[in-house]
Amino acid sequence: MTSSLSDRGRRLVVDAPMAEYIHAHFERLDDLWDPIGNPGGYIGLCVAENKLVWDLLEPKLTAPRQVPPSAVEYDEMIGGHSFRSRLAEFLGRRLYGRDIDPEHLAVLGGAGSVLELLFYAIADPGDGVLVPTPSYAGFWADLETRNELTIVPVHTSPADDFRLRMDQLEVAYRSAGRPVRALLYTTPSNPLGRVSSRPELEEVLGWAEGKDMHVVFDELFAMSVHGDASFVSAGTLRPTLGERMHLVWAVSKDLAASGLRCGVLVTENEAVIRAVDGLAYWACVSGDTQRLVEEMLADTDWVDAFVGENRRRLGNSYAQVTAALDAAGIPYLPAQAGFFFLVDFRPFLPQVNWAAEDALWRRILEEAKVNLTPGSSCRIEEPGFMRLCFAGVPHEAAVAGVRRIERVLASDA
Repeated sequence: MTSSLSDRGRRLVVDAPMAEYIHAHFERLDDLWDPIGNPGGYIGLCVAENKLVWDLLEPKLTAPRQVPPSAVEYDEMIGGHSFRSRLAEFLGRRLYGRDIDPEHLAVLGGAGSVLELLFYAIADPGDGVLVPTPSYAGFWADLETRNELTIVPVHTSPADDFRLRMDQLEVAYRSAGRPVRALLYTTPSNPLGRVSSRPELEEVLGWAEGKDMHVVFDELFAMSVHGDASFVSAGTLRPTLGERMHLVWAVSKDLAASGLRCGVLVTENEAVIRAVDGLAYWACVSGDTQRLVEEMLADTDWVDAFVGENRRRLGNSYAQVTAALDAAGIPYLPAQAGFFFLVDFRPFLPQVNWAAEDALWRRILEEAKVNLTPGSSCRIEEPGFMRLCFAGVPHEAAVAGVRRIERVLASDA
């Protein structure tokens, strides 16, 4: 089947970048749970999407609007100036607390494209990128598939509540066996749903500055904090970002619009912007999408109300799902932000190893028709944890999923 392909084409077929749990999710979308029509249907708790606020988004996205001719014309590949100006105002007001120069922004087709093009510009094939774990599973595809970089995991331990220590960064850096060009750090954390404090961010940034390496802060869930913690952007740590600090945000999570494919890079490194611009032709955001999002962000009263109500709904769904886990006696790690948290299945494994984790994930998928993110995909050092995404389905579906999981676990008791 692959004889007509190039070597790289064959690699994509044989070793697809997309994880198995994602393939399993898309294969089951024609059998989705419905409380009336299909109560025994598939419940996907594996994808970090937010479908709790469509009723708030729909009026904005479907309202009549003026579309200028420029929306269907070529424009700057990293986003039109008007759009970047609106984004700069929005991010400066909501996240950074200061004015942002629109020329320091590049807008591309999703956060994954931002990361791929940014790391293409700052690292060479074979170079290492430090990524603390547990980690978002997609970073490996974003950085290794076409850029041919090597992610160097910085493993944290459940014994330390998965807290990152600087000695762990140092050990990973020294044992990488290759040049390490950057650190990729996520706050709020995916999959932990944890918000990094200012002292934690200062420590991480200070360590990276001491190595004279790039540090990229993924802040996709910055406005999706539903707990008591307050989000602190790395963009507030220094008077300027300098040449080696870069920030990533997108409309996919905080605005619950992953299908719009609109990611944002914030960097003060002019050479990085120019290099990213050189590749942006293959990752542009459509003019119509830019116009739509620009109009949304221009309505500051609406967007502020949306963010507030979104946080309330995330908190409500999180509370209901964790209450169901508590009632079932299934342990989990509390979260403060995002659409997910880690569930600890170690007490239910016959042996705590990767084979047992994989077997339990498959049983839950096939017997309960519930899909979780395996801990192996999050590069967790110890087997037995899985990510549960609670916002991609109605909270009634998520609670029903937990009850199905409880029945699978009870059948082994």
